[in-house]
Amino acid sequence: MRLRYVKDADKKIASYPQYILNIPRNDSFVLNNAFKDQRPLHIEIGVGKGQFIHTKAKRNPTVNFIGIEKFNSVIVKALDKVLVEPFKNLYLVRMDAEQLATCLKSHSVETIYLNFSDPWPKARHDKRRLTHPDFLTMYKSILKNQGTIVLKTDNREFFQYSVMMFFQEKFQFESLSLDLHSDSDPENIMTEYEEKFSKKGPIYQIKVRYQEEN
Repeated sequence: MRLRYVKDADKKIASYPQYILNIPRNDSFVLNNAFKDQRPLHIEIGVGKGQFIHTKAKRNPTVNFIGIEKFNSVIVKALDKVLVEPFKNLYLVRMDAEQLATCLKSHSVETIYLNFSDPWPKARHDKRRLTHPDFLTMYKSILKNQGTIVLKTDNREFFQYSVMMFFQEKFQFESLSLDLHSDSDPENIMTEYEEKFSKKGPIYQIKVRYQEEN
């Protein structure tokens, strides 16, 4: 999907540091310290326009949420939602996911959400996929023991690839859905992308759990 440029998105992001953080590369800011109350921490990698993470924060006031997105023109749309209805348990962060291990305390995250990540279909781009073994190794370093990863996608090839990678990296499978909407999961919160494209085919979901090796 082509990314639409949003004029002055960087200036708008800089104007609201109480809601959104801009973490440059090589910055070691500890994201856990963004919250006054050290509650359970959930993160979404790739927030899009923010509907999922914003709704999660609203429904779960005793959980802290961090929404991560690397594109200014995308995350500024999520910021618009926060400006209308802010929550103390939600921060947006403009950064690359590759920085997570240096910006989060080890084994401090309870849940990671991967919603409709770019599938990077060409084999030569596989290291960019958010379920590549390099990323999964990094997730292990920030997830608590028994922490979970929840993935949703409409791309069957990416779904199959992710299943294989989770298995290869010895994550424990909790659930797997080949048609999430037909399964009628009452806890499912749809993203904007999901609302738009779910009628064109099934939505796949994987829930896995990380268990520390003895």
